[in-house]
Amino acid sequence: MQDRKIVTLKVIFLTSILITVIFFTGCIEDGKKLVDKYDGEIETRLDQVATLPNWKSDRYHDYYQTTDMLNDFNDRYPDLVDVSSIGKSVMGKDIWCIRITNEKNNNNKYSCLIDGCIHGSEWEAGEACLYLAEFLLINYGSNNTVEDILNNSEIYIIPILNPDGRENNERWNDNAIDLNRNFDAHFGRLKSRNIRLGNLFGVIKKPIIEFPILSKLFGLGEYNKYINCGRQAFSEPETSAYRDFANSLKDLSFYVACHTAQYWIGSVCNVDYKPEFVVTSHERTVFNSVLDWTDKNTEYPALYGEDYQHAGFGSAQDWFFKKFHIVSFTFEILNLDYEPGYHGGGSHDNLIHWMKSTLPVFIYLLVNIENLHDWETTDIQPPLPEGVPPEPLK
Repeated sequence: MQDRKIVTLKVIFLTSILITVIFFTGCIEDGKKLVDKYDGEIETRLDQVATLPNWKSDRYHDYYQTTDMLNDFNDRYPDLVDVSSIGKSVMGKDIWCIRITNEKNNNNKYSCLIDGCIHGSEWEAGEACLYLAEFLLINYGSNNTVEDILNNSEIYIIPILNPDGRENNERWNDNAIDLNRNFDAHFGRLKSRNIRLGNLFGVIKKPIIEFPILSKLFGLGEYNKYINCGRQAFSEPETSAYRDFANSLKDLSFYVACHTAQYWIGSVCNVDYKPEFVVTSHERTVFNSVLDWTDKNTEYPALYGEDYQHAGFGSAQDWFFKKFHIVSFTFEILNLDYEPGYHGGGSHDNLIHWMKSTLPVFIYLLVNIENLHDWETTDIQPPLPEGVPPEPLK
């Protein structure tokens, strides 16, 4: 009888161990990889708990709220944040830049530059910049990946490059100039529907001019609207300030221009009309390594530069590649179903979804900053917070 009790206890004990092993092994296995929503393989680690910013979907940040938010970061994280103005808009508003890095670490660091709201009506572009900044700051000290990023890199973020446009909810600045047509790379090309008009007599401000005859001449069909790109490159206070600021930075590794709403991420494209730079096959491979990952692991499809050709149009992305020879991207946030409209207005909703959908792209670029600096393919897989990326909206 005693022997039977001992045998029974042994069976119960061994069964408990077996169940425990199976359960925890399953949990560990589940923890090794994020649930594969996008047929990707995004590595995650159990010891890295990441906190997401506590935002609400109906609370966007206008220029003044953005200013307050950046100053609050500066006060709360003095060893990680430096906020400064790179210049002023047409109407005299400061163009704020936040630099995020571990200021106590004086080692040589790689740097990167991310901006938003060069088109003032594209709110989500600026929000994505703020969301990234807050994510990095609230997770420093508790998340190994974020600590590595801020210990080894300097991240420069300009949430609102066009303050007047953001306040007026307009694409252009207060001189009616499209700032993303005002950079010195393929500037002012009629073939790309740009016109060097500028601000006439300081009074007449025309952001768009219709020229049906020119459209027929250049074979553009019904596209007869021409964008006012300014009389010359960097004619606007916002873009000239940006040029000077970018020239002051050291060791840039990559650049990202955030926009809405065409719903893709794209690299520098092939220019089919008097190109001012050449993208080599190796450089295209590096570009495509980022695009492939994004296309596979997020809801943003890739726009491959070798598949898309145009005549060039004075964009910031082209200028950063031409001037600094760095990996440069345009990130078009927001599904077309939520298009805010070319002239501003329209729907702005599901903010939290769009912020979570952009975060993987930024983290992927940041953990690969050294590879990008050296023009090597991006093979480091980032650990991501739970629920990031989110399921695509239907």
